[in-house]
Amino acid sequence: MISRRIFLKALVTAAVYYPFKGVCAYQIPDRKLNMYNIHTGERLSTVYSSSGVYDPHAIDQINYFLRCHYTDEVIPIDTRVIDLLCDVKDTFGGNKEITIISGYRSSIYNKLLRSLGRNVSKKSMHLMGCAIDFTIEGIDNRNLSRIAKSFKSGGVGRYPEFVHIDIGKIRYW
Repeated sequence: MISRRIFLKALVTAAVYYPFKGVCAYQIPDRKLNMYNIHTGERLSTVYSSSGVYDPHAIDQINYFLRCHYTDEVIPIDTRVIDLLCDVKDTFGGNKEITIISGYRSSIYNKLLRSLGRNVSKKSMHLMGCAIDFTIEGIDNRNLSRIAKSFKSGGVGRYPEFVHIDIGKIRYW
């Protein structure tokens, strides 16, 4: 049986702590992406992480959305590059739509792009689901690449049509 003294101490502690519980607890915001894929015409709006926990269903949706549009092959996209994309988007505030140019790229499609003279790497991070090419409505690519570089999370390339991010070695072009 609990003593009266212990009960009163617990009651006083709760009364003092309760008003400050929101201040003491670190709030992890939801991670949300609102995307449009230029190759498939698909849109996806999803909360993929809540209170720091990834939603497996939402991650599966993102993996499918970022599939190779040429072969329809789907692989797991590294959550670090998804988080980086979300971090870049969140820097600009709001729920701006992200236009996806490329997520996962199959080896077949990568070889095709190389044969067409596109300047794509034989060992592209896209082949491993570790890179995303994108733009964000209303934000120029110079600002997008500057913000992406500020996270120091991997490679950042600025092109006239899009910005490339990956989670490989830190490098810029």
